[in-house]
Formats: sequence, structure tokens, C-alpha cells
Amino acid sequence: MEIKGLGQLLAALAAALFLRVVAAGAGPALLPPAEEEEEDAEAGEGGGGGGVRPVAIRWARITCALKNKRGDMARFLLSNLSGEAKPGRLLALMGPSGSGKTTLLNVLAGQLAASPSLHLSGFLYVNGQPMSQGGYKIAYVRQEDIFFSQLTVRETLSLAAELQLPDTMSPERKEKYVNDLLFRLGLVNSADSIVGDAKVRGISGGEKKRLSLACELIASPSVIFADEPTTGLDAFQAEKVMETLRQLAEDGHTVICSIHQPRGSVYSKFDDIVLLSEGEVVYMGPAKEEPLKYFASLGYQCPDHENPAEFLADLISTDYSSAESVQSSQKRIENLIDEFTNKVLITEFNSPVTQSEGSEFSTKLAQKSTRKQRRGWWRQFRLLFKRAWMQAFRDGPTNKVRARMSVASAIIFGSVFWRMGKTQTSIQDRMGLLQVAAINTAMAALTKTVGVFPKERAIVDRERAKGSYALGPYLSSKLLAEIPIGAAFPLIFGSILYPMAKLHPTISRFAKFCGIVTVESFAASAMGLTVGAIAPTTEAAMALGPSLMTVFIVFGGYYVNPDNTPVIFRWIPKASLIRWAFQGLCINEFKGLQFEHQHSYDVQTGEQALERFSLGGIRIADTLAAQGRILMFWYWLTYLLLKKNKPRYQQLLPPSEEDQSKQQTE
Repeated sequence: MEIKGLGQLLAALAAALFLRVVAAGAGPALLPPAEEEEEDAEAGEGGGGGGVRPVAIRWARITCALKNKRGDMARFLLSNLSGEAKPGRLLALMGPSGSGKTTLLNVLAGQLAASPSLHLSGFLYVNGQPMSQGGYKIAYVRQEDIFFSQLTVRETLSLAAELQLPDTMSPERKEKYVNDLLFRLGLVNSADSIVGDAKVRGISGGEKKRLSLACELIASPSVIFADEPTTGLDAFQAEKVMETLRQLAEDGHTVICSIHQPRGSVYSKFDDIVLLSEGEVVYMGPAKEEPLKYFASLGYQCPDHENPAEFLADLISTDYSSAESVQSSQKRIENLIDEFTNKVLITEFNSPVTQSEGSEFSTKLAQKSTRKQRRGWWRQFRLLFKRAWMQAFRDGPTNKVRARMSVASAIIFGSVFWRMGKTQTSIQDRMGLLQVAAINTAMAALTKTVGVFPKERAIVDRERAKGSYALGPYLSSKLLAEIPIGAAFPLIFGSILYPMAKLHPTISRFAKFCGIVTVESFAASAMGLTVGAIAPTTEAAMALGPSLMTVFIVFGGYYVNPDNTPVIFRWIPKASLIRWAFQGLCINEFKGLQFEHQHSYDVQTGEQALERFSLGGIRIADTLAAQGRILMFWYWLTYLLLKKNKPRYQQLLPPSEEDQSKQQTE
């Protein structure tokens, strides 16, 4: 009856958690598909340029500055920049490190992270209209290519297509669309290879970059932004990636990329370039021979047989080899900036803009450029559950390490506490064993989760920004998909430790032991999700998670008696998953035991031992219910944190006369 009651309790807890997340994750009603978007998707199905809406981006008087504590602009990252990117052309933003090319790219893409210390002003137009009136679809390819490592290239792309393409498109057409993307981006040969990561060898860096492009191209974006797409790649892979961008531009996309110092064959693929130095424009216009002719007219001749990109990079970079070289190179750069500002005809970009056109608006391009959610909650859940299931069960290296650690720790603890008897000293041994069992289970689950989830969160944030799915289906599918694999390791641990230590030798007690440590493992994983949602990086999560768990260990019921806990800390034992697991294990082990005794003051029964350590008075079901509440609390907190901590981007404000005067003063 106790086992049956325990099973019913666990089932009720799981159902309550699931319904809670379902209700919270449902959010607002999903909008119906827009006819125009469906037509765009169908037009882009063939993968050709006919499905791409031509978009010309024009920016004027873009200024980005860091503010000091008084609110004054202390340093300019971008200074009064103007320019244009045209459809069907590949525009490269070039310059030395710190020149502002990535900042400008992020401003144009609406991806500049919001900060109270930043000031951003200027005008941005889409096909001649203020950006706030002309939303368009964009693709943003970041430097870091992060994917679910255990999925193949085809599975990654197919899942992205299922989540982004309209439901009205048939499975056959979606499959054809995916195959066309694989062919266009040169991923056919690696389509059935896993993506891989640092632990598992997968596709190459160049293939990962092209896979990033493929995932972004599913929504048929008009504009493609790529942040240093050749970083970390060898010369061959870098050229393959740039050739792909070149082809996309020829297909009708507007392609803008930042790049540091390309090789000659890569430079030849650019249609237009913007040369930046210290946040100001040194040259802007056609690429290839035009900039060389321009600088030659100023007295800077490119030597024969020298890479033009290297010549341009050296020309606009500060030479720090000596004090004299620093001064002379900075003087050269200032002269080049002045020459371009004064002699090149860019007046069309500085034409007056009325205040009505330049009213304050937000640069949330991601929200305007992405397709609205149009698939139901359960469809999202099914697709995400499939992905989470494959990721969890295919992660062989991680699962093998966790299995080996479970076996090793069980053997070590079992050897130390080998076949405990029922003497008076065995009481302390039993409690020590149950405490380390609770700590080991919780720490193993916590460290695994905090080591993985921050990276996964980056993928989720990116996909949610595109409107691929809601948060509720993602969390629900992740939790349910990881239940089997998450329960396996506590069961392995308990199956080895229990007979070695000769704990209470009945099947029902063994089943309860495994049930308690399994629920504790899930609660620790839920805590790890919360830590991963708070911490900005994996390293920060790995530092924060164990520190927080240490507090729960101290108040876990073994080191500090709950009755002696200071009043100000009385709440901590109630929130400690270690305490409830330890107490449940103790009740399961000690209840009904008879110990050898020689004196009247000796502990004779397990119930007396529980009372002496203030661990009695409740049932195992009560400890499981407490762990269930803790588990749901961490899950709910994770949901709220992920819901709240969305990426926020800097607002683009119209430049004021005061800002202009400060800039001229600088």
C-alpha cells in the first residue's frame, strides 16, 4: 500500500507540474497566419531570389557614445556615420580592432545590447521609409555557431523549418525546401553528420557557419547580417563561407558583414566596402579597384602584388611600435577621414530630416522582421520534445561519464560503509552514508545542468526572438524528455550502494530509497535550470550553483540540528532539498530497526534515533511532497526568469542639436 501511495503521489506531482507549466506557457493566443507572410514563404520555397523582397537600407548621422556618470558623452564608438546597403550587393564593414564595425553592424541589425551607459542616435530608413514604418525580415549570423550537438545537419534544419514555415505548407514541400537549402549552401555531403561540439567530433567550422546561414534563410530574409563570418576558420573554409554570402547577394539579398582582414580572394568577392577607423568613415563606396584608386589620388599607392585588403588595413590602423609611429599614423588617419568627409559626395546621406520623420522609435528589428507564431501549443511541444529526446539520449559522452561516476561513487561509498551492522556506532555510520548519498545525488544533477543549460539558453533566446516557439512548450518538453535519462543514474547509484552497505533489506525500502534520490535529482536539476537562467555564462553558473548548494548542505539536517537553527535561518532547512531527501532516507532506513544495546541510555530502536536527531514526526510521503514543492518552485522561477530576461536592444533616438555640438567639440 505504501508503494502504491508513493506512486500515486509522484504521478500527482508530475501532473500538477505539467499543468502548471502548460497554463503558464500558453501565454497569449497565437495569431493566425498572415496571408502576405504565407505568400512570401511559398514564394521563397524554391530558394531562389524571386522570393526575396528587395530592401535597401540607408542610415544617416548614426552616433553611438559611452556616457560617464554625469550623463555626458565620454567616448564615441561611432561618430556621425552615414551610408547605404543595396539589394543584390555584398557590403563589407572593414577596419582594425576597435574601429566600430561590429557596433555599426549591430546598430543596423537592431541587435545592439541595451545599456544605460550608451547613447545611440541617428536615422535609419528601409526603402526610403523610416525604419519604424517599414519592418522587414532579417537574418543575423553571429560569430558563435551554437547548435544542439547531437542532432544531424538535416535534423537541425528540418526542425527549424517545421517551427518557422507555415502549417499550410505540406511536409513534402518542406522537405524539398530543406533539401534545396542543403544544396545551395554546400551541406549535402554532411547532411547526415551530427553537428558535434568540443566533446564529440562533428562537422567543420565552415560547415557550422553555413548551417547557421541555412537556419536563418528559412524565413526568406531580405537582409543578411554576418558578424565576422570568417573568424576561427582556415583560409579554405573562410573562402567557402564568403562565396556563399556572395551567392546569396546575387540571389537578391542585401548582405552586410563585418570582417577584420580578409585574404585577397575574399576581398575580391565584395561589391562595396566601408572602411572604419576609431568610429569614423575613412572610405565608403565600391570595392575592388575603386578604393585603391581613391587612396592613390591622395598619395598612398598600393604596391604591386600586395593583398589590397592588407594594404587598406595597414593604411587605416595605428602603428604602436614607437611614439613617433603612433603620432604619424594617427595624423594620417585624421587626414584621411577629413579628406573623405570633405571631398566625397555624401551630401545625399546628410539631407535634412523633419522632426516628424525622426520621432523616437525602437530598433526592435527582430520583432518586426520575424514571422508571427502560427503553430499550436501542442505542435510546438511535439517538435521540441523530439529534439530534447534526441539530444538527451544521443549524448553518449555525457551519459557515459555520469554512469561511470554513479557506479564509482556507489562503489566508494559502499566500500567505506561496507555491510553495516546494528551496533550503536552504526547509527552514526548510517546517517553519514545517507547524508553523503543525498549530497552526491544533488551535486551530480546540479553540475550537469549548470554546465549545459547556459549554452542551450543562448539557442533558445535566439529561436524565441525569431518567434519560433513559446517558452511553455520548450520547458515542458525539456522536462519530460529528460525524465528517463535523469532517473537512470540515481537508480544505478542506489542499486549498487544499497546492497553493499546492507541498508534495510526489503524490496519496498529499496524502492523508496531509489524514489527519494530520484525526486531529489530532479529537484537539483530544476535548481540548476534556475542558476543557468540567472548566470550570464557557464563559468558563472558553475561558480554560483555549488555555492548555493553548499548552503543547503549545511542546513541539510546532519550538521545542524533543525531545532538548534537560529530563528533568522529557520526558513533555509525548509527550502533545502538536501534536508528533505536526507530526512526521507533516514525515515525509510531507521523506521523498524532494532539496535544492539548494553545500557539503558543506548538507542534501542530506529524511531529513537530519529527523535534524537529531530528527524521523526513525519512520513516519507511528506518529505516527497516537500521535494515536489521545491522542484515546482525552481521550475516556476526558471520560467519567470527566462520570460523576463529577454534580450533588450538599444533605442535609436533622433540626434539633437546638443548632441551634434558635443560631437563637434570632441
